[in-house]
Amino acid sequence: MTSDKRKDLVKQGAIWGFIALELAFFSIAGQYLSVTDAAFMDFDNMLLLLKQSAPIGIIALGMTIIMINGNIDLSVGATFALSAIVLLDSMTWPFMQAMGDGAIPLAWGFALLTGVVLGAVNGLIVWKTGVDAFIVTLGAMLGFRGLVFMYNGEQPTSHLNWTLVDFAEAQFLGLHTATWFLLGSALLLWLLMTRTVHGRNAYAIGNNREAAVNAGIRVGPHFMWNFMLMGFLAALSAVVFYSESGSVNPNDGMLYELWAITAVVLGGTKLSGGYGSIISTLGGVIAIQLLRKGLGHIGADTETVNLVIGLILIAVLFLDRQLNRKGKEELKI
Repeated sequence: MTSDKRKDLVKQGAIWGFIALELAFFSIAGQYLSVTDAAFMDFDNMLLLLKQSAPIGIIALGMTIIMINGNIDLSVGATFALSAIVLLDSMTWPFMQAMGDGAIPLAWGFALLTGVVLGAVNGLIVWKTGVDAFIVTLGAMLGFRGLVFMYNGEQPTSHLNWTLVDFAEAQFLGLHTATWFLLGSALLLWLLMTRTVHGRNAYAIGNNREAAVNAGIRVGPHFMWNFMLMGFLAALSAVVFYSESGSVNPNDGMLYELWAITAVVLGGTKLSGGYGSIISTLGGVIAIQLLRKGLGHIGADTETVNLVIGLILIAVLFLDRQLNRKGKEELKI
């Protein structure tokens, strides 16, 4: 095994080692500091944790591909909210109501199409203007959020369909519907990134965009397809979550982009592009949810949770920068 392969295995295994440490720490600390009598590693508790990880997790999986490309998408939270509004509002349209439960797949389609269109807007602008994706999606974040407020003002959009609720709350083999969507998305995207030309091109572009162009890779269309995929996944996340919730507020999804990026970076994906793993991102999502749930289990407030996760993110970014220094000089910490 080459040194590069060993390094990759260490990077990909680090997040799962961190998860094991979290489970051990919170299980032990919970015996002395827990504000409840429930055990932290209770089986039902872990199943619920996976379900709660799904909304951010599905978005983070798409963000992994965007970041492997060397880009970033700050508009996913607004895309999430607008897709959710389209999902719930479309089911109140007269012709949709006349269809009964038959309108559910159509409502899902409208929501997913919304995400794809918004992603296409981002991708097209990045492709045709050459403006950095950070700037483009920062503007899109503000613009798409404006559309959310224009759609229904500051009032929540609500429509509770019990067939949707039953679907969202169902369990198969002990796992909730949302968990299956998360795991299914992870599997399909892992196959995309490891078994297809598109996946190989994503790594090549992120590693050296100029070399990728010289190799004949159509970078612009590639970017656009990935931003469309990102929009689709943000909308899918909304479909999964709001099928059960039935009510969306205009500010829903705010900071989702930051949580998703944190999970991706924690999973080892490089901010500069060219390296990343779908499976490790899944680990990053679980690790963050464990931190939030574990700190709450021992009585920490929301501010403390955010502080701890922020400090861990800074530490991971610093370590990533040190490990990926261009020179071969000794690691300095």
